[in-house]
Amino acid sequence: MKRVKVILLLVIMIILSGTILFSSVKVKAELIEESNTIILTIESGSFIKGKNKGELLDSKGNLLGLIRVKDISEKCIVAELTHRSPGSDPLQTVYVDFPGMLTEILSGTGFANLSFKNIIMIFIGIFFIYISIKKEYEPLLLVPIGFGIILGNIPLPLQLFDSISVYMIDPITTEYTFNTSGGSVMGLLYYGVRYGLLPPLIFLGIGAMTDFSALLSNPKSILLGAAAQTGIFLTFLGALMLGFSPAEAASIGIIGGADGPTAIFLSSKLAPDLIGPIAIAAYSYMAMVPLIQPPIMKLLTTRKERLIRMKPSRKVKKIEKIIFPIAGFILTTLVAPGAIPLLGMLFFGNLLKESGVTGRLAKTASSSLIDIATIILGIAVGASTTAQVFLNRTSITIFVLGVISFAIATTCGLLFAKLMNLFLKNKINPLIGAAGVSAVPDSARVVHSVGRECDENNYLLQHAMGPNVAGVIGSAIAAGVFLGIF
Repeated sequence: MKRVKVILLLVIMIILSGTILFSSVKVKAELIEESNTIILTIESGSFIKGKNKGELLDSKGNLLGLIRVKDISEKCIVAELTHRSPGSDPLQTVYVDFPGMLTEILSGTGFANLSFKNIIMIFIGIFFIYISIKKEYEPLLLVPIGFGIILGNIPLPLQLFDSISVYMIDPITTEYTFNTSGGSVMGLLYYGVRYGLLPPLIFLGIGAMTDFSALLSNPKSILLGAAAQTGIFLTFLGALMLGFSPAEAASIGIIGGADGPTAIFLSSKLAPDLIGPIAIAAYSYMAMVPLIQPPIMKLLTTRKERLIRMKPSRKVKKIEKIIFPIAGFILTTLVAPGAIPLLGMLFFGNLLKESGVTGRLAKTASSSLIDIATIILGIAVGASTTAQVFLNRTSITIFVLGVISFAIATTCGLLFAKLMNLFLKNKINPLIGAAGVSAVPDSARVVHSVGRECDENNYLLQHAMGPNVAGVIGSAIAAGVFLGIF
């Protein structure tokens, strides 16, 4: 009997605790005034004494926003609307829900807000990390981006959203927009992406690491780099036909250059709302160069052409290496002034390397600086792929157009190399035309690998580096041309 009483007492205590922790008060209210301070009429305020936070719900139970109670009378609630849900319209009959303590705690976890779309994006982030570690596909890029995708898709409760996320909920349109509140951690990191600060820093590091000797010893390589940019402009036309605006189409077309920093820089200026899918597409195709390019190379060249051996490159004098970044910058930016931030940093970095008197600066630019910029850019771009913004038909279209653009760029480089052979006495191996895209040095390595499949003693790496670095310059010029037009 005593044991039964103890059990009954425990049951009563559990019920009472559950009532305190789980119970919520839901009352129908009429919204009288819409502003930061709202006034709601209710049937009775006695049920919600002691409550200071609540949720605005529509008649279907959808969350419209969060309120913080300022004053409660018998028939009226005076509250501050602290957050609004995306796409909500509070100008209607609403319900005010004051959740219990435990319910409020649970609603603040990621599990309560986790959607199927978030799960898909988290798995995509894990996949990026897997292929970068297991297959060693651009690990310096895909590991930060993959982790950033996971980071950006951990659901945030509404009360934390604006202070952490890359995005914020616009108080007027109640749609997702870039976080400009100044108090968001990820918003501050994303600042360097959105305003085009990080890509020029990466170009500075690339310039400090690049040896332009292959291009200087064989100036014809410039033509191959230029030919590969045809894919950018053809995809631009295709995107226009699909209904994208000229600025958006230009940003999508630049993916064909397989140059992530250039794609991010251009889209930050012309189509900031598309930075996420464009950046992910560009970096994905950079990583998949060993998968995309070899089939196209083998399809468009014969075994006889792949067996062509090219003469060793001449030795480039030091004075040529010093003059080139200065002369190259002047000539290219006179053609495309819009590319000054990118080409200026690229050639300046190369001048630091080749001058022989700024070793410390060149070392910093080619190591610590570019590494820091790459980490921040990768994390920030990945975090911008929040499922509610990223997973849509536009993103899929961009990915399809991106791979088409990259394939066209590779094709144009190969075909132009074959065309050049009709007029050259000393034939070039047409495989090096595929290196005209600006995925440095991956495209050159792929060319070398495909060439050695036919002749293991045919070393094409140095020859392919010429069009490869020309492609970096070419894609930046293309971006500058688009900036000048739009």
